[in-house]
This record gives sequence, structure tokens and C-alpha cells, in this order.
Amino acid sequence: MKPAFALLSLLFINSTFSTIMPRTPDDQPKSRAELTNYQETSRYEDVMRFIRELQKRTDRLRVESFGKTEEDRDLPLLIFADPPIAQPRDARDSGRPVVFIMANIHAGEVEGKEAMLHLSRRIAIGDMRALLDKLVILIAPIYNADGNEKISMNNRTAQNGPIGGVGTRENSKELDLNRDYMKLESPEANALVRLFNRWDPHLTVDLHTTNGSYHGYHLTFAPTLNPNADARLIAFERNKMLPAITKTMLKAHKFRAYFYGNFATKERMNRELPTFEMQRSGSQARPSDKPETRIWRTFDHHPRFGNNYCGLRNRLTILSEAYSYLDFKGRIEVTAAFVEEIFKYSASHADEITALIKRVDEDAYRGKPTQQGVEFEIKALDKPVEILVGEVEKQKNPLSGKLMTAMIENKFTPTPMLDYGLFAAIKSVAVPRAYLFRNEDGMKVVIAKLIAHGIAIEELTEPLTAEVESFVISDVRRAARTFQGHAEVKLKGHAQREKISFPAGSILVRTSQPLVSLIFYLLEAESDDGFVNWNFLDAYLEKGKTYPVYKLMGDANAPSRLKER
Repeated sequence: MKPAFALLSLLFINSTFSTIMPRTPDDQPKSRAELTNYQETSRYEDVMRFIRELQKRTDRLRVESFGKTEEDRDLPLLIFADPPIAQPRDARDSGRPVVFIMANIHAGEVEGKEAMLHLSRRIAIGDMRALLDKLVILIAPIYNADGNEKISMNNRTAQNGPIGGVGTRENSKELDLNRDYMKLESPEANALVRLFNRWDPHLTVDLHTTNGSYHGYHLTFAPTLNPNADARLIAFERNKMLPAITKTMLKAHKFRAYFYGNFATKERMNRELPTFEMQRSGSQARPSDKPETRIWRTFDHHPRFGNNYCGLRNRLTILSEAYSYLDFKGRIEVTAAFVEEIFKYSASHADEITALIKRVDEDAYRGKPTQQGVEFEIKALDKPVEILVGEVEKQKNPLSGKLMTAMIENKFTPTPMLDYGLFAAIKSVAVPRAYLFRNEDGMKVVIAKLIAHGIAIEELTEPLTAEVESFVISDVRRAARTFQGHAEVKLKGHAQREKISFPAGSILVRTSQPLVSLIFYLLEAESDDGFVNWNFLDAYLEKGKTYPVYKLMGDANAPSRLKER
């Protein structure tokens, strides 16, 4: 299907800046949510029309397509800067943090899309223009554009509006785009990672809506949760940035916010909720649960999720989850307020953010020997915290007749409980100086995906014989049920040292680069979310065989050249 706005020559890469038109309150573009008194959400054409109208009113906005969807829709990227910029190198040369906001990855969770249209208007022609003195702002308001067009009143019926219906969680091929960061099987995910490779944002914010527990917050959030991310990035987000924004949200906007979680008990967490996928399917505490055993539990450490993936790219990242039982207008407003405060914090700490990212990258280039995790466990904070347990009521959707769940505002009970909000490695292995493997047919998909992730890879220009660490497989475990079309794989085995000869043309992946943690997660034999897990190496995986990727633990002074992309 070809969308009506597939050819948007006024919007995209070769466009010129539009003539600025006079601004009056009545002349401002409005979202479909605003025009329908928040009964409906914007369709793709509404979003594109809004962007075109915004371009007519400012020279600070440039728009490009960062890719295509499965159904061939352009994915718009709004680029705000003062002075205007057109290329990533201009953003880097400005010395300002690049902040990227993405919405609608799950097209049933639509408030982020509307909130970013409203904030874009304020940045372009309103009270937030001064942010561009300190920041370069990128906005992708409608990432899952195909799912957005499948609007139905039968999708996400329990949430509190919009009563006119929402789109689907998955894209048109029924892939969850927030599980596709590592395997990169959708055109949308490939386009998004190309955006990361080009623009390299200092901070990425991903806008969602909750399922599950009845809590007392208007919005919850999460930083990167995988402990393989640089500890300095995790500490900056958890201990400094997010607590400051939480206080401002309450003081300036009267919105309650806290770290993302759902209610469970320790026993049920271990027995019934080992993964986020199960948790999302329904984790509300049961009436039979003893109050003293109730806990607050975050979701998952896997980098298939965007906030964890961005952390492994050595960048700051925040997941936002508006409370689905708050009404639709309220969800838009709280999401907009949260992003506004993220912008303001980033602008007031711009030098600190750019310096932090620079230090983290410089240390990665030095290639310091380290260890990273391959198995993880969830951990509680040191002390119990007061979690707000909320109350809800049922309301009938006047259009569909289905029952929605509505938050009862200001009816919540602060309840002390353990907050299981962290992950820690329970098994770690050494990060090598480089990974080595032969450039053969079975490894072509690995090479292609490493390049797609933006990882620098090299090929040997001469044969090499080197002492390496190899991994001998003792067990191959495949999941009984498929997930996202894959039977996930876990390996057991042992490492050993041996001398191996590699022919010219073999692939060398040095770890002395900013994406070191991502490289480790993709290539390590025992990784729980890499190429092994997603079946890309199945032909090599048998008991007694040697894993086809080897680890060079000493200096990687091999004759090589960068492989062309």
C-alpha cells in the first residue's frame, strides 16, 4: 500500500526552508487529539499535515525521512536547531547535546505521538524556543506508522481512552519493534539504528504507556537497566538526572512520577514472572497476596529493549511510561511535561552531559581490559521505599460500550516495600581485545548485522596464526516456544586457549570502540540476547563443536583494513 503522503518533497532531505508566516493563536496547527476534544488520536496523514504546517511558521525546523516502514510510509524526523542544521556533522560541530525523542513504537500507546506534536509547536513558535540555544532536538513522532493506521476500538480497550480507538502494538509484519533492536529484522528497526549511527544522540527518550498494575503515579520511567552499560552513565541517570526531574514534575506540574515497576511478590516474581514478557501480560497484585510480601519490580535487562540497547551504545537513555488509567488528555499532558523537563535539565547541564559522553567514549577507545556479564539477576534497592498503591474504577466507553479502567485521582496509599529496580551480573567473562572469525557463508549474516549496528569491523590482509580463546559447546538449549518468530538459544560450555590460523579476509572486530558493550553482547557465546540467542548461528551450534567466534585476548596487532560498508 502506498500512503498518500509518500512523496513529501517539501518535507524531506532536499527541501528548502519554508517562508515564515505570521503567527496568531488561531493560526497554530492543531493535533487531531485537540481538534476532537481528545476523543481521537492522530492518523499518519494528520501528523504529516501538522509537520508541514509547522514548517511554514519557522526556519528552525528541518524535516527528513529517516527510513521507510514495511508498508512504504516515510518515517519523519524533525530536526530543531538554531541556527538551522541539515547534517549530523553540523550538530557535532555545534558542541551541543543532541537529544532524540521517539514516540509511537507501540501504536496503541499514542499519547507520546500527540505530546511530541504539541511540544514541537512550542519549540518552533512558542515558549520553548530558547532551548535551541543549548540543544539540538530530534523528534520521531510516529515510529510505528503502519501500526498507527490500524486504529480500532478493540485495541487496548482497558486503557482510559481515547474512546475513538488506537493502533496496534506490532508493525504490519506483527513484529514488536521494541524487541527488534538486537536482531534488526524490520525495516523500521534498521532505519532507527541508522539514525543512531548518523546522528549519535547523547540522550534518547522512548515514549510509552503502561499496562498492568494500579499504582498512584501519573508517569513512571526507567534508565538503562543492563549493568554492562558504563557505570557512570547509569549513575548520572539514576542518582542525579531522574531524581531532579521527578521533583520538578511534582513542584512545577503537580504530576507524581517514579521509577517504572509493577506489583508482585518475591515468591511470584521468582515462580511466575521470570521475564518481562510474562509480566506485561498481567502482574497486578492479587487479593490473596500478603501486603508485607508485596514488592515493586522493574522489567528487563535485555538490550532487545530500546532503553537497554542505547545504554550499550554508551549513551544516556530514558524510557517513559504514562499511566494508562489516567485519561487520554492527562496522559498527553504528563508525557509532554516529562519531556519538557528532560529538555530543560539537559539544557542546564549541557556541558556536563557532553563531557560525560566524551570521557566514556575516550575510555572505550583506550580498550581497557574488563569483564562483562552474561548472566544476570534482579536486585532490590538497599532499603524499602514508599510506593504509591492506587485505586481505579470502571467506566463505559460511550462509543464502543466496552469497559475502560480509570484512575481515581488522589486516591492512593503510600506503602513501604522493596523496590527491585536493579540488575547485577551473576556470571561475567573477560572482554577480549578483539573477536575473530572466518569470513565464510554461514557468517555473512553476522557481518551484515554488525555493520548495520554501526560497528567498525576489519578484514585481515594477510593470514594470521594467533593464540586465542575458543569456546567448546557442551549443551545447546532451545526454547520450547517461539518468540518473535525465533526459538531462543542458550549455550553452555567451557573456554580454552589454543593457537588457530585464520586466512586473509577473516573478520577482526576490535573492542576499542564506543560500541564495545554492544559488540560483546552480540558476539559472546553465552550472551542471552546476541547472535546465538536469535538463531543466526544455529548451523554451528552442536554439542562438542567449537563456537565459530574466537577471542583475541592479547594485543590485536593483526594486519588488517577496515571493511567497506
